[in-house]
Amino acid sequence: MDYTNVQELLDSCPRLDQDRQHSFDVWQNYLKCRKEVYEKLAGENSRHNLISEINWVLRSSSMSSEQLNVSVMPGDICYMDFGQAYRYEIGYQHFGLIVSMHSCKALVVPMTSNPVQYASAYDPVDNPHGRTHLMRLGRIGAMNRDSVMFLNDMKFVNTSRVIDVKAHLDTDSKLFHDLRLRLVDMVIPPEEMSLPC
Repeated sequence: MDYTNVQELLDSCPRLDQDRQHSFDVWQNYLKCRKEVYEKLAGENSRHNLISEINWVLRSSSMSSEQLNVSVMPGDICYMDFGQAYRYEIGYQHFGLIVSMHSCKALVVPMTSNPVQYASAYDPVDNPHGRTHLMRLGRIGAMNRDSVMFLNDMKFVNTSRVIDVKAHLDTDSKLFHDLRLRLVDMVIPPEEMSLPC
């Protein structure tokens, strides 16, 4: 099946009125193609992708994390599944900080403990020429590594993506207040800050 021809793919998708053998053949072909995709993925990426698919099967029908017995609120640092990602996006299983919640969704800022990203993050004192889309979080609660947030990857997600709550950042803290200000600057940047990729 040629994925470059979207219309052909859509036309070949089984419908209720098609015969069962044709439907079976189409799905068998799709599964063969998926197997080839997994074989081409680099080792660890194939594992993370498979975990994301399993999480999607188990969690995607849930209205929120509450149905999965996980209670979340702003300031929570959660281990979660962001799913498949395009280039320059956070994907698969990562930590994220919940900034706010609206209509069964949470605004989440993805995080990493990658020391290279941490070192290159903007900091007004330690690294004033650092990358402004990265914000140092440090170590919160029982977390065992310094973390950095990807401000330019914030997104609203269904809270059923949350697997577990690992720590909490007080929403009245200076750090949380600074995060909110940085997010506003990220969404509506001064013109001189608008940079290409």
